[in-house]
Amino acid sequence: QVQLVESGGGLVQPGGSLRLSCAASGSIFRIYDMDWYRQAPGKQRELVASTTSDGSINYADSVKGRFTISRDNAKNTVYLQMSSLEPEDTARYFCRAVIGIYQHGASIYWGQGAQVTVSS
Repeated sequence: QVQLVESGGGLVQPGGSLRLSCAASGSIFRIYDMDWYRQAPGKQRELVASTTSDGSINYADSVKGRFTISRDNAKNTVYLQMSSLEPEDTARYFCRAVIGIYQHGASIYWGQGAQVTVSS
């Protein structure tokens, strides 16, 4: 069984910074994509940033230049460094990973989410 556990959320003032972490554990053969999504109250879940196993990275336009995604493959962990946070960034942030537990095939796994609140 595979688990994704996020950490690092909290309350921060506008202009501040936070770093989220997401660690994958369990019977993992290979991790492909590792992504961050967020969902604000009353809104759909949206992709924030993504990274593939070959190092490709993409960001939502709303976070470009402020957020940085990175991953440590040795630790099966993905990070999201968030800077210049705005109230509009307030949401529950979810880690998503495409993981293969055997040599062939893969499944999508989600973490439980970490709340980020940007408020003065």
